[in-house]
Amino acid sequence: KAGPSSKLRLQQLRALRRRWLRDQELSEREPVLPRRQLGPVAAFWERFLQPGGQWRLQVFRAYQSGAFAVTRVLLPATIVLYYVKYHVMVGAGSAAGPAGLAPRAAGGDRILETGEVFPPLKEEPGDHH
Repeated sequence: KAGPSSKLRLQQLRALRRRWLRDQELSEREPVLPRRQLGPVAAFWERFLQPGGQWRLQVFRAYQSGAFAVTRVLLPATIVLYYVKYHVMVGAGSAAGPAGLAPRAAGGDRILETGEVFPPLKEEPGDHH
């Protein structure tokens, strides 16, 4: 059975626990923290990121219109331009190739369709070799 000393010990422990729990409660003045000194950039972002700010709304609208312009105008226009340049225009012209430039013929080359041979190029007067 518990003796008088163990009862006293339990009573003291309960009192200590109650005091410890009471000490954990914060008063109206706590926590007392030093004032934060923000630099100019941090102060700007602190004000800028406040909910409902006018700047936030304007930046969001600018972002939305930019995203719309890129995804709905610029990207499709680039794809259409690429298709027209490398698929439609090549088929409309001669056998010019994807770059739109016909290959240059050199002296001694043979045209496959006609079998004609280009004459060799004339040597220019003047020895510059």
